[in-house]
Amino acid sequence: MDFDGLFSNFGELTTTGLTQGAIYALVALGYTLVYGVLRLINFAHSEVFIAGAFAAIWTWNGFGLDQNSQVSGLGSILFYLLVAMIVAAIASAGTATVIERVAYRPLRKRNAPPLAFLITAIGASIAISEAFGVYTRRRPEGAPILVSSEPLFHIAGVPIDAVQLLTIGSALVMMFALDQFINRSRTGRGIRAVAQDANTAALMGVNKDRIILMVFIAGGTMAGVAGLLYDVRIQTLTYSVGFLLGLKAFTAAVLGGIGNLRGALVGGLLLGVVENYAAGLFGSQWKDFAAFAVLVVLLMFRPTGLLGESLGRARA
Repeated sequence: MDFDGLFSNFGELTTTGLTQGAIYALVALGYTLVYGVLRLINFAHSEVFIAGAFAAIWTWNGFGLDQNSQVSGLGSILFYLLVAMIVAAIASAGTATVIERVAYRPLRKRNAPPLAFLITAIGASIAISEAFGVYTRRRPEGAPILVSSEPLFHIAGVPIDAVQLLTIGSALVMMFALDQFINRSRTGRGIRAVAQDANTAALMGVNKDRIILMVFIAGGTMAGVAGLLYDVRIQTLTYSVGFLLGLKAFTAAVLGGIGNLRGALVGGLLLGVVENYAAGLFGSQWKDFAAFAVLVVLLMFRPTGLLGESLGRARA
C-alpha cells in the first residue's frame, strides 16, 4: 500500500475522481429514473450512453474534425461542443425511445413477468453494442482536441483544467435542470405520481405510457451529455466501453439510493473519488475492484443506499 503516493497526490486524485464521477452520475440518472417508475433495471442504458458518444464524434467528423484536429478560439470551441451536445442528446434520447417502444412496451402490454424484462434488457444491450461493433469494425474512434487539458489555475497547489471544469459543471447543471423538471413541471408531477402508484395515477388521468416514454427520453438525454463529456475527456471511444461504465453508473445509482435523483449524483461523485483513491493507494489494477467492493460494504450496513428516498416520495 502506497500511502505516500496517496497523500502526495491526494488533491489531483480527488479532482480527477470527481471528474470521472460526474460522468458516472449523469449515466446513473437514467438507471434511477427508469427504476423509480418501472422498478426495472434497464441494462440497455449503457448502450444509450454509447449512442450519444458515437453521435458526438461523428458530428465532429461531419465538420471535418478528426482525432488529429485541434480547435482554437473560444467561439469555435463552444460551437462544436454545443452542436455535438445537442446531437448526442437527441441520439441517446432516440435510442432510449426505440428501446422502450420495441423492447419494453410490448412486454408491459402482455403483463410479462419481471424476468422477461431483465432478459430483454440484456439482449437489447448486447444487440446494440454488437451493432456499433459491426458498424465501426471494432476499431476505436478518436475525438478532436476541443478543450485543453493544460491547467487554468491552482487550488491549494492542485491544478485545475478546463476539461475538469466542463465535466463537473455540466453534470451539476444537468442534474439541477432534471431535478427542477421532476419537482416543478406538470410532467414531473406525473412521473412522481406513476412512480408512487401507477394504477391510481391512471385513474386520475395520467397517461402512463406517455410518462414512461418521457422517463426514457430524460434519462437518454442525460446519457447523451455524458457521452459527449466522455469523448472530450478520454478522446478515444470503442463500442464495448459502455459495459463497464454502465455497471459503474448502476453501482453509483445503488450507492446513492436507487430511484433517488440526488442520490445518483452523490453516488457517482463518491464512486469516482473512491476508485481513484484506491488506484493511488493500491495501484490502478485495483481501481475496478474497489468500486464494487465499496458497494457491497455499504449495502451491508445501509441496503437502501446513502439517501434512500424513492422517486415516488420526492418532495415537490
